[in-house]
Amino acid sequence: MKLLTAFNLLLRFLLEVAKSGLATAWLILRPGARPTPGLVRIRYEGLSDTGVSLLGCMITLTPGTTVIDIDNRRHELLIHLLDDSDPAAVVANVRRSFEAPLRRLFPAGDQA
Repeated sequence: MKLLTAFNLLLRFLLEVAKSGLATAWLILRPGARPTPGLVRIRYEGLSDTGVSLLGCMITLTPGTTVIDIDNRRHELLIHLLDDSDPAAVVANVRRSFEAPLRRLFPAGDQA
């Protein structure tokens, strides 16, 4: 079951990188483009240290987002967004695409 979850996560990640790459290119290259960058905090739960590290890497490797800080005490990630027009959608997408499968692969208490 974990192998299937890992494969699904890899496919989701590659899809998100492609979609975000195109969206980021359009945001930067379109005529009159003026993206409004911003910061957003995302709380995470139920992830081991390995899971949190992988979550941070996956977010950073996705174009348009960069993890600035991982606060293990407060269970929060501080993320820089190239386009802060809909931070709630970014948070929802991170939770659905990355955090949920990582929680199944690297649950809290499982320091793999």
